Amino acid sequence: MQIVSWNVNGIRAVEKRGFVQWLQEDAPDILCLQETKARPEQLSQDLREPAGYHSYWASAKKAGYSGVAIFSKETPLGVDLLGNPEFDDEGRVLVADYEDFVLICAYFPNSQDCGVRLPYKMRFCNAVLTRCNALVQKGRHVVLCGDYNIAHTPLDLARPEDNEDSPGYLPEERAWMDTFIAAGYVDTFRRFHQGERGHYSWWSYRTHARERNVGWRIDYHCVDTGLLSRIQGASIRAEVEGSDHCPVELLIKS
Repeated sequence: MQIVSWNVNGIRAVEKRGFVQWLQEDAPDILCLQETKARPEQLSQDLREPAGYHSYWASAKKAGYSGVAIFSKETPLGVDLLGNPEFDDEGRVLVADYEDFVLICAYFPNSQDCGVRLPYKMRFCNAVLTRCNALVQKGRHVVLCGDYNIAHTPLDLARPEDNEDSPGYLPEERAWMDTFIAAGYVDTFRRFHQGERGHYSWWSYRTHARERNVGWRIDYHCVDTGLLSRIQGASIRAEVEGSDHCPVELLIKS
């Protein structure tokens, strides 16, 4: 099973850059999208009801902001929100229940300059961890994918020394990732690419950062340790353009 996650930075914008053709050609089993910035009724039929997929949406109350979606070839047993209006009102999470695992598509908040939204972000992070732990305690496997808006270690951004005080690399954010991993979850990309530099999933639109590969790895697929034996691969699809992020991919043995 191929699960792809992609922050599209506006699904209507990425549609104009070949998104539908890419989806038809790549045809992942499940596609998780973040920062859709639209409600389903605002979209073309190709986006609202993509051929071959069931689509599920969580939109922010604020127009043109945040939002997540899941396109799935298989019909999930159920799809839900996180269950907390503080986060659901911003369209940050979809939870899809499949027979073998629960998939959480999440768009983690940006802590913003000077960490002005850091308290909100940490509440969100802890709420997601609580949900993951509750599922694992019930004997379920978990796949948590999406834009975490966190570069975990110095390997995960091109210029760590210059970004010690930057949102997405704040000590509190990195410490939460440490806590998350210690709680029994695995960064699947790092399982296959230990110690490697230069792998990024987001680049600023400024200063031709993508062309120079001056980026950050902030998009992840993490799984509980019990599911790890079935993970066959994890990769970053840097060749796919259309957003300031690129897709990230997970392969799971069915």
